[in-house]
Amino acid sequence: MTLETDFISGLRAIATDPGARGLMDDAAMLGDLVLTHDMIVEGVHFLPDDAPADVAWKLLAVNLSDLAAKGAVPLGVLMGAGLTRDAAWNAAFVEGLSAAVAELRVPLLGGDTVKMPHGAPRAFGLTAIGRAMGTVPSRIGARPGDTLYVLGNIGDAGLGLRIARGDMAGPDELVQAYRRPVPMLAAGQALAGQVTAMMDVSDGLLIDALRLAEASGAGVSIGLDAAPRSPAAVALGLDRAARLRAATAGDDYALLFAAALPLAGVPGKAVRIGQVVRQPGLHLHDAAGEVPLPETLGWLHS
Repeated sequence: MTLETDFISGLRAIATDPGARGLMDDAAMLGDLVLTHDMIVEGVHFLPDDAPADVAWKLLAVNLSDLAAKGAVPLGVLMGAGLTRDAAWNAAFVEGLSAAVAELRVPLLGGDTVKMPHGAPRAFGLTAIGRAMGTVPSRIGARPGDTLYVLGNIGDAGLGLRIARGDMAGPDELVQAYRRPVPMLAAGQALAGQVTAMMDVSDGLLIDALRLAEASGAGVSIGLDAAPRSPAAVALGLDRAARLRAATAGDDYALLFAAALPLAGVPGKAVRIGQVVRQPGLHLHDAAGEVPLPETLGWLHS
């Protein structure tokens, strides 16, 4: 168990309303409204030297990605901002947020601000509100025999973070994948009525696939070679170790979903990566055979 899972387990005794979905999902329901909240903290979710406009974009995009996984249409957002005394940084953040809400077509409705203690990191929270357009998928609902798919690339953001930190060289498009993820709203809306379970990949493909399976009372078998990677990522490594790094990196915000029937009318290319199985746990293989599970399956708030 981790600090985060222990804390959430305690909250489940409080969050008994059906709209909370047992705190087993990334969003809550109130009538036809879908609500989600994510936080980002300097030094954890973004680098201290990241441009303020990039931080604003990421704050908005990661929350809209949760709405995408529910097939919801965004209605508006509420923001909480923990500010430092850097007025120029704050002004650039506001300018970046203005551009982000305009491009992603969602209004800022309100929120709150606080001044952080001297030396504390910047921290932001965002509540995104959406409207369900029909069926609202959750992590719960996948069944043995369902096919497991990913829509979007896996591992680009992890490489982008390493490049941004100066740990390796690589193209700017990977850095942009880390700093400016794009929520897959149209795809989520097209998929919502066709899937048995769906979520976005925020903490890493392997750990999120396991979470989907566990929430559904099942297991999952994944072909490591099948996980979709961009040409830029493949150019930096194609062996098993590179694929494992991609599958355990976070911040991709691809859509991960299970489906029992063939898909129709989905924007982009959904890639079959495995199957939901009866045997609990995560089962990993590639062309060479069974792949031992890495010590860490993805990002955990320990």
